[in-house]
Amino acid sequence: MVGKHFYALTLALLTSASASVMAANDGQSRVSELLSSDPEYRQTWSAVVKKEERLPDWVINLSGSSEQMNAVTEDGDKYLVGPLCETQDTCINKRLIVAFSLNKAHAYAMLVEVPAGLPTDKSPTRHADYRFLGNPDEGMQGLLKEQLKKDPNWY
Repeated sequence: MVGKHFYALTLALLTSASASVMAANDGQSRVSELLSSDPEYRQTWSAVVKKEERLPDWVINLSGSSEQMNAVTEDGDKYLVGPLCETQDTCINKRLIVAFSLNKAHAYAMLVEVPAGLPTDKSPTRHADYRFLGNPDEGMQGLLKEQLKKDPNWY
């Protein structure tokens, strides 16, 4: 009898532990995890930022607050696209939309900066500065802008 209870308790604990691990690893990539997850991402991103001047460290290192990335298609090519913010609190003022080709050979980004202290009745869209990284063509620029528009706080 004790053996059955011990087995049931052990099974319950293992099930609970594996559910926690699965919740922590949702199978989705986040921009802030890319460079540490695969050397190919790091190499591709390094090639993009080495040609740029005066980028903040959080952009160079892809560090900060990020959400899950999504797979999207642009001109027949598939990309992993997602947002990165300097911090969660400053996301409306400083954010980066990043796109990596699924083969990890190409990366593009759009750095969006809105002046701090912009009144809430002012549209961030009209006051934002946009800077593209990685020389994206018009189609890729459109894709990056569309990703930004998906944010409900962006108007």
